Amino acid sequence: MNKLTRVRVVVFWAFLVGFFVWDWQTAEPVNLRLEAPIIAIGSGQAPSGGHCATF
Repeated sequence: MNKLTRVRVVVFWAFLVGFFVWDWQTAEPVNLRLEAPIIAIGSGQAPSGGHCATF
């Protein structure tokens, strides 16, 4: 691996890790109870909460 390739690899991984850190710091947490069930994705069904919401 030559020096330019190694620099590109380091820059790529630094950018990717930096992006994830920025995203985790700025994004709102995902509320899984508001997401559609995975089995309903693409079926046209409206999300109705998780199974634990029935208790």
